[in-house]
Amino acid sequence: MRTYLIFIWHGIFLSLTMSMIDFNTVFPALVTDLGGSKVTFGLLFSVLLGAPYLLNFIFGHYISRHSFRRKFLLVGIYLRGLSFFGMAATTYFLAARAPGFVVMSFFLWTLLFSVSGGFAGISYTDIIGKLVTPGKRGKLYAAKQFASSIASFLGGVIVAGAFSTSRLPFPDNYSLVLGMGGAGLLIASVAFWFIREPPSPVAPEDRIPLRALLRRVPKILRENREFLRFVIVQNLTSFSLMVMPFYMVFAKERFAIPDSYIGRYLLFQITGAILSNLMWGLISSRRGPKAVVWTCVVLGGVIPLAAIGGAYLGPNAFALIFFLVGFVMSGRRVGFDPYTLEIIPEEERPVYLGIQGSLNVLSVVIPFLGGVLIHLFGYYPVFILTAVIMGIAFLLLTRGKPLPGTEH
Repeated sequence: MRTYLIFIWHGIFLSLTMSMIDFNTVFPALVTDLGGSKVTFGLLFSVLLGAPYLLNFIFGHYISRHSFRRKFLLVGIYLRGLSFFGMAATTYFLAARAPGFVVMSFFLWTLLFSVSGGFAGISYTDIIGKLVTPGKRGKLYAAKQFASSIASFLGGVIVAGAFSTSRLPFPDNYSLVLGMGGAGLLIASVAFWFIREPPSPVAPEDRIPLRALLRRVPKILRENREFLRFVIVQNLTSFSLMVMPFYMVFAKERFAIPDSYIGRYLLFQITGAILSNLMWGLISSRRGPKAVVWTCVVLGGVIPLAAIGGAYLGPNAFALIFFLVGFVMSGRRVGFDPYTLEIIPEEERPVYLGIQGSLNVLSVVIPFLGGVLIHLFGYYPVFILTAVIMGIAFLLLTRGKPLPGTEH
């Protein structure tokens, strides 16, 4: 129970924080209001989503050489908090006078945010693997996600209020929510000071030089085919993640909506996450985390097609797209990490997590490529392409181990 409360505390304040810079609504709207182009926006998201993957192998190798990993988690959280405060200060003091400079400064802040998140993420997943037994991980993720979703809804209410009141004009509204996000991360980190982290066994192979470990990667992938297959699937699902932030940009261009819609769409997204939690928990407990991954992949292909239809129904009906995005984002948190923990060996967990991250190479280039493709060809072809690729990812998943209860 103590362990559950620690992770739920962190999940609550992390979710409250992330609502303040939600990367599907708030951040895209901020970059657009600052005059950033689709290509610039895509490049920013390449940094945001892809930077940690380039370094995760090094992070995983380094962390695996230490028996206690909590300190790395805390350092990552505090650096993320610094990036929030940096974005808040830059926006507050310079957005009105030098919006282009603010957009360029975001490359520095998002790089810090992204890299520190990758560093903390490996430590976080490894600590959960140490403290929570396999049969209870799905329940923890579902409970944490339920509490986090409620906190996200509260954050959405705050964001909606900040963008609806005339007392907080641009850029004060963005600066306020970003500053609150940084404070929320500091509060979230308090829980991890109470963790009773057991030491991790450090295997002899964990102490070998990085170059020697690199030579082991092909052997690891050959021996664990399920792990290799999931790495490929994660690369393909990066297409779904890539288009999610562009739904907000698309809505602003298509419907010429005011900033008050930012909070409205964010609340729809959070409501979808909350309502989906019972479904994800039920699927995970009955069929396992892989079934959650399957369902997320299917929805990831449905949403871009629904966005094309929603474009003809008006801005209010388009809120349904964000409702479905909330479903997928919640499901990814409940399914992807627990499934990864199921298919990798416990004794080399940080190494495998580092390999998984660093091989997720498409996440580095896809957001930038998406911005370029949308600029050249428009939204609809990119939405259709995303749906097709998610279909391929689904078919690839069906070639893995069958779900519980489906064996013949």
